[in-house]
Amino acid sequence: MLMTQSRDTLNRIVVLNPKGGCGKSTIATNIAAYYASRGGTPAIMDFDPQGSTLAWLERRPTDLPFIHGIAAFKKSMQATRSWQLRVPNDTANLIVDSPAGLHHDDLREITRDATSILVPVLPSPMDIHAAARCIADLLLVAKVDRRDRKLAVIANRTRKNTKSFAKLMRFLDSLGIPIIAVLRDSQNFVYAAEKGLGILEMQRSRVRPDVEQFNKVMQWLDEWPERRRNSNNEAGMRRSPFAKIAFLHKPHTGTT
Repeated sequence: MLMTQSRDTLNRIVVLNPKGGCGKSTIATNIAAYYASRGGTPAIMDFDPQGSTLAWLERRPTDLPFIHGIAAFKKSMQATRSWQLRVPNDTANLIVDSPAGLHHDDLREITRDATSILVPVLPSPMDIHAAARCIADLLLVAKVDRRDRKLAVIANRTRKNTKSFAKLMRFLDSLGIPIIAVLRDSQNFVYAAEKGLGILEMQRSRVRPDVEQFNKVMQWLDEWPERRRNSNNEAGMRRSPFAKIAFLHKPHTGTT
């Protein structure tokens, strides 16, 4: 697996969970539709061999804002891998739809230079166990630092007031990682996927609860420059041999 070269101005969002069927493609396509609605041309890089994200793009109506698709799961002998995965220069937002069953080397590579990493989790014992292992691998194998604040969780396909939902929320709360949205188990996402739409491109009265929650996802993603600046500043303080002294020093207020 080879990712594209780093660009400091590129907002690189990775939607990741090694377990299949947790809604990665649904979240990735809706993020892309949101960014497309704002202008500019976002790109989706689809690593899933099923090609669900690119299939969604093929179904997308031509009168809707354009989204660039990159078939990362395909390999060609006629072009280098870096050429296949190139991102257009005018693309400011790249959404990476990761495959299931990532190996450790691929996990490190696909999360390198990510500005945001989103982990969707479903409310079932099997999915909760898979999410716990995914988070552990991100922290221990991919060396994602919690202090960088670029890792977040989305509770997906939930039904409130159920035991499975309560168990999921207790688990997510125990991680100490922000839960940025709770998406309900809604046929609106299914319909949007079938038609090549984002939920915000559907009739507003029909999707209002879903849009309200997804707006929270976008709000958190939009904060990536501030999160990066704060992380860099904190990292600088941690590296400084005088940081602790500076914090402990009390300014002299008396007269000489």
